[in-house]
Amino acid sequence: MKYIIKTFNDLTPKEIHQLYKARIDVFVVEQNCPYPDVDMHDLVSIHILLLNDCDELLAYCRVLPANTTFPTPSIGRVLALQRHKDYASMVVKKAIAIAINTYNADTITIEAQTYARALYEKLGFQQTSNPFLEDGIEHIQMQYHK
Repeated sequence: MKYIIKTFNDLTPKEIHQLYKARIDVFVVEQNCPYPDVDMHDLVSIHILLLNDCDELLAYCRVLPANTTFPTPSIGRVLALQRHKDYASMVVKKAIAIAINTYNADTITIEAQTYARALYEKLGFQQTSNPFLEDGIEHIQMQYHK
């Protein structure tokens, strides 16, 4: 396995295709949630792709600088294409390190689907909001404190 960690401008066309295909497959098709996944935040994010030895995408997320979606740096679009293999945890751990080292984050904010709360709690996040609907899916806001 290997990580690809790049800004949008440094991603290759193949890497952009891989991450957008995975995001659409998971967030739009699998979760039956038609929403505009591609947004301007991609342009300022650090993208983390976890690939297997055949360069197939296993997991993905993006790290956003402070004042993009929240006052703090944040992590979003977390996905694993194979469940229960710890791939999502692996990219989130990498994202936490990047937020701390690149953006000097003391606090990192996420909006997590409620079913994934335990995953984020194991990584040190704490719930900071009541459940709310976003694009028809129940979410909670959570924060990680260094």
